[in-house]
Amino acid sequence: MQELVAATSQVGTCSHLATAEQRESQTRVINRAKELLADGTVARVLGWKAGDLPYNPEPAYFEKEEDFENFVYNGFCGANLSKYMIEASKLEGKTLVCLKPCDTYSFNQLIKEHRVDREKAYIIGVGCKGKLDIEKIKGMGIKGIESISGAEITEEADTLAIRTLYGEKTCSYADAMLERCHVCKGKEHKIYDELIGESKETKDAERFDGVAAIEAMSPEEKFAFFQKELSKCIRCNACRNVCPACSCRKCVFDSNKFDSSQKANADSFEEKMFHIIRAFHVAGRCTDCGECSRVCPQGIPLHLFNRKFIKDIDEFYGEYQAGEDTDSKGPLTNFTFDDVEPGIVAERG
Repeated sequence: MQELVAATSQVGTCSHLATAEQRESQTRVINRAKELLADGTVARVLGWKAGDLPYNPEPAYFEKEEDFENFVYNGFCGANLSKYMIEASKLEGKTLVCLKPCDTYSFNQLIKEHRVDREKAYIIGVGCKGKLDIEKIKGMGIKGIESISGAEITEEADTLAIRTLYGEKTCSYADAMLERCHVCKGKEHKIYDELIGESKETKDAERFDGVAAIEAMSPEEKFAFFQKELSKCIRCNACRNVCPACSCRKCVFDSNKFDSSQKANADSFEEKMFHIIRAFHVAGRCTDCGECSRVCPQGIPLHLFNRKFIKDIDEFYGEYQAGEDTDSKGPLTNFTFDDVEPGIVAERG
């Protein structure tokens, strides 16, 4: 990793998170990005820009030095930028993209499927200490949020200090993390050109515990669980749009040849069909990045569908992690004589 220029007071940042630690972390990325833009190595930078609230930074392109005034990287930058590289790969020149450790699995999978061009990407692997879920914070009864500090990417920032309309509040950083960070696959970047920033281990739960709990239910209980969750769906397509594995040029659910394109549910089956079919479409390719659940405005735990498929694949075909490399074949596209017989599913029930 190259030695980078130290933080300076001239670099702009989001005022509500402008601590010395965060400025240093952000500036290392910003200064390196500016260098690569200036010398022509990259034509643009794909990162996160500050939003209108202290907890909603959003993916953005940065093409000029002045654009970086709004660049931000903190605990709320949960968006997986791999999906955006599908379109970026079609542009002239290289795109510098900032990828967290978990994002690199998705990028590898997209390379494997020939959906992104590795030669069109300059990857900076950024450090991660877990990403934050604003809904968890609100779920603690913290309302009227005006500003948040403590979301910096540093070891020391373990507590969030939240200024609200009703006074000062605090909560543990770990208690506010996204579900996926509690079952983190690891802090190793699987692909990168250079690394900036340190990562902190966040795993404190088992990945498939939630799936096992549902498997232990009776058929009636399982149906009731998913009926309750999927009945919340408003067919906004946010999960489909954000999913790196949903990379078809035209989705079957956008086809006007079939009733699947309709948004309203005529009956209870249709509200389940969208998510069940989508889960089948990404089976064996889903890296379990958790973006589907993160962006769902209704809070549906959509990752449980995909994680169930991953668990079954591990049990039936041997442990496999999509996106761990760019060469191996997925278990559903690689026949071996040791493959499980299809009837095992019917026998298992």
